[in-house]
Amino acid sequence: MTAAKLDPIDLKILDVIQRDGRITKLALADQVGLSPTPCWMRLRKLEKAGIVSGYHARLAMRVVEPVATVLMELTLASHRHADFDRFERVIRDVPEIVA
Repeated sequence: MTAAKLDPIDLKILDVIQRDGRITKLALADQVGLSPTPCWMRLRKLEKAGIVSGYHARLAMRVVEPVATVLMELTLASHRHADFDRFERVIRDVPEIVA
């Protein structure tokens, strides 16, 4: 795959939408110094080229965590007592592990 050729305006568009994926097209155009239509066309071109692969939300897991439970099973390669002790010491310091 060849690298995309991006000019300074493309790079500015990418910088702005990485910081705020919900920015309006008008505000984006204002921040990059273009009128709305050319800015929107550039953004669509970046999306179609696969450079912008999606828009995502950053979640506040501290708010979600009371309702999110993850169960997992782990098998140690060795069953020596020293290995179990070492494993328990390590996981004891991980606050996300509660039981």
